[in-house]
Amino acid sequence: MIDNTNKVAVIFGVRNESSIAYDVAVKLHRSGCKVALSYVADTKNEVLYLMEQNGMDPKLSAEVDVRLEEEISAFMRMVYDTAGPIDYVLHGVAFGTQSVMCYSIPGSDAPPPSYIDIPFDDLMDAMNISAYSLLRVCRVAQPLLTKNASILTLTYNASQRVFPGYAGMAICKAALENIMIYLASHFRGTGVRVNAISAGLVMTTSSGGIFGVRKLRKMGKFTAPLGNIDSGDVGDAALYYFSDLSKRVTGNIHFVDGGFNIMGLGVDGEGN
Repeated sequence: MIDNTNKVAVIFGVRNESSIAYDVAVKLHRSGCKVALSYVADTKNEVLYLMEQNGMDPKLSAEVDVRLEEEISAFMRMVYDTAGPIDYVLHGVAFGTQSVMCYSIPGSDAPPPSYIDIPFDDLMDAMNISAYSLLRVCRVAQPLLTKNASILTLTYNASQRVFPGYAGMAICKAALENIMIYLASHFRGTGVRVNAISAGLVMTTSSGGIFGVRKLRKMGKFTAPLGNIDSGDVGDAALYYFSDLSKRVTGNIHFVDGGFNIMGLGVDGEGN
């Protein structure tokens, strides 16, 4: 087991126990980290309950809207003052409306919104939460980080391939990946590293909004050489980045998708 005794981790993006960020939080806690979690109004009770159930300190939590720099700053400063300099930051937040992701509400006869008609304001809000917030978090965190801190974000292969059910969120993930590599360059010489995990499709509350998610999971079961993944697989990979094992790795997009990203065509159960 990786030893993170007395390290401090700040995690954005836990909604419930199905969240990838939650699995990362649990693994960091078990490795010895002091773990701080943000929440939003409708996830507060769930997040605090999960912290209590896992023996995490609920005082290291706060309501944070990642669109508001002052709320991020107040949260991270509180963590710094309470637990010490910050070693690890996980950015696991994303949000897009129905009109951004271009899906129909289940049971509705209405056609899904068209990609070409994605509303600008909705896309900009999704971009603000899902991509620009990484820049905002890093700007706030910069003076609060330890010398060899590690920052990690979560992305998806729709940034590089067409997944019609992901639509405008794919634009956000492409922007997120670009922000990540520029931040990796920005932090040169400080020892701070910035990376991304491109996770396969995990059945989370957020992925439930992707059109045809169950069909994609069924296809991934056969197409990916190692099959589908779960949140635990992503948490395991995250622990590598949240340790000294990755101290010379930055600007990397690390695929944890069973190898789905290498395939050019979907295959059936016989590998055809």
